Order: sequence, then structure tokens, then C-alpha cells
Amino acid sequence: MDLDKKINDFLNKAKKIEKGNRLDLSSDEDLSIGVMNLISIEEHLFFSAGKTGKTKYYDLLNEIREMRKELLKKLVKDYEGEVWCISKHLLAASMRLMEVGTKALTKGDKKEAYDLFKKSYDLYNLFWGLNLKIVDKKGMEDAFVSKEERPIPYEKKDMLGKISGLIGKVLDCCRE
Repeated sequence: MDLDKKINDFLNKAKKIEKGNRLDLSSDEDLSIGVMNLISIEEHLFFSAGKTGKTKYYDLLNEIREMRKELLKKLVKDYEGEVWCISKHLLAASMRLMEVGTKALTKGDKKEAYDLFKKSYDLYNLFWGLNLKIVDKKGMEDAFVSKEERPIPYEKKDMLGKISGLIGKVLDCCRE
């Protein structure tokens, strides 16, 4: 596929999402944060069970997992291949990096905190890019072109930064 066609396909995907498939971002973003927290609860129940030896934590973990699966289905429409698991792990990693960044900020290490916050935000936007089909799950690197070749003036140079820049422009939750 030639470069012009790749760029046009990419821009058409973004325009389609922006115009024809608007999301209720306030609800979907809130739901994604809720799912992140359910993943964290699963992790804490796992460690509580391990630390205390009480299997009741595993039973509760299973109930929380079922709830998380039900809610994640509302966000992840494409079950092909590894999209489900990638999506879950993107949300989990984003949440964890956000928490570690918050702890670094509390300790006064702003540079470390800001770096972790950026990584968290980039992973969160990759989740949306994947699930809104802006990012090609089979070849994510093919969905983006170099700074010299792209018509959209993003300042970010790495793939995740480019995704965050695009998602930030397409998913403007303040637009009415």
C-alpha cells in the first residue's frame, strides 16, 4: 500500500469517528476508569488472599472479575485475536503508572511523576485508539508515518505520543 493511501485511510478513520460515531465520552471515559479500578481491586484481593491465606478473597476476586468482564464488554467491541487482553492490560498499566506517578509527586519527585503520568496517559490513549479502530491492531506501527510525511502537525515523535495527539484531537469531550 503506498504512503498516500495509508495517510488517507488513517485520516478517513479519524474523520469517521469524529463525525459519524460520536461517543458519549463522559460515560465511556468514566466507565473505563471504573474498569481500571476493578482491575486494581482484583489485584488487591489476590494479594490479600496470598498474605492472609484466606480463600474468601479469591471468591470475592472472582465476583469482581465477572463484573469487570461485563463492563469491559461495553468498551471493547472487537474480540478478535488479542484485542480483549491488550485492552485490559493497557487500562491496568495506565492505572498503575498513574498511581506510581501520584506517589512520586507526593514525595516531591516531579520529574519522575510527570514522566509516569505521560506514560500512563499514552497507554490510556492507546486503549482508545485500539478500540475506536484508529490504531490497526495487526500493525500498529503502519498506522503512523514519520513527522515529515504526516499532514497533521503533531509535535510528539514516538508512536504513543502520536496516538495521544490524535486521540486528543478526535475525542474532544468538551465539544458540544
